[in-house]
Amino acid sequence: MPSSARKSAEPSGAFLSDVKTLRARARQRLGDGAVTPAYTADVRKTIDILQTVLATEIVCVLRYTMHSIAASGISSEAVRAEFAEHAAEEQRHMTEVAERINQLGGKPDFNPQGLASRSASEYKEGEDLVDMIRENLIAERIACEHYRELIRYFGNDDTTTRVMLEGILGNEEEHANDMHDLLVAHEGKPMLPSA
Repeated sequence: MPSSARKSAEPSGAFLSDVKTLRARARQRLGDGAVTPAYTADVRKTIDILQTVLATEIVCVLRYTMHSIAASGISSEAVRAEFAEHAAEEQRHMTEVAERINQLGGKPDFNPQGLASRSASEYKEGEDLVDMIRENLIAERIACEHYRELIRYFGNDDTTTRVMLEGILGNEEEHANDMHDLLVAHEGKPMLPSA
């Protein structure tokens, strides 16, 4: 194949790095673990932000778990099961975020002291079944809004964290929809206008 044909088959723009450069850079600063020179976000700030996300997920685990146990009433069994399922999913989010903090060289903060002040969402027990559902819907809406802001913030500077948050956001949106549906079922009126 003539050299002119080979050049036109190559993608436009310069390739990031040749293999020798990638290999040489990988051998430098081994103590940084997964954080390589191509990582453009502020590692310390990212860890601080993720500590807030971790606290939010811990609070959600605690709230959903408490609600799955404390919910009572004639139609509470299905709602209790939904709360328990959400608690398990929030725990997976919590673990995912803690692992990401560790990958970035941080230490996940599971200390219960100050947990409520570090969390974006609140721990609200609720007076009855409908109140519990409402509080979980509010908490999910807070999480959705918070994670959307963080996804925009990380953009292409930390794609791994952004993609993780996008996955969690999708799950939180499902939770919000579930809580909305339960609230409508138990209050008998739609909260959102019909399309």
